[in-house]
Amino acid sequence: MEEDIKPDKKISIKGLVCPYTFVKAKLAVEDMKVGQVLEILLDFEEASKSIPKSMEDHGQKVLKVEKVNDTDWIIQIRKEKE
Repeated sequence: MEEDIKPDKKISIKGLVCPYTFVKAKLAVEDMKVGQVLEILLDFEEASKSIPKSMEDHGQKVLKVEKVNDTDWIIQIRKEKE
């Protein structure tokens, strides 16, 4: 069973498209402490793939990418390094 992680911070980037989706997500992560979890709500399908990949490229841990309804995804990222 997947453990339910309580995010330390939530942002919604619905209505945004790349590259703004990643910029917003990256700024949110930069604002957090190592070990904290960011939850991102988005409605741009491409970003549901590009954000997790970009975050991993930057050394962060992707905990969850979940399509929650017809239009929206939730991504959870744990900050692993500054």
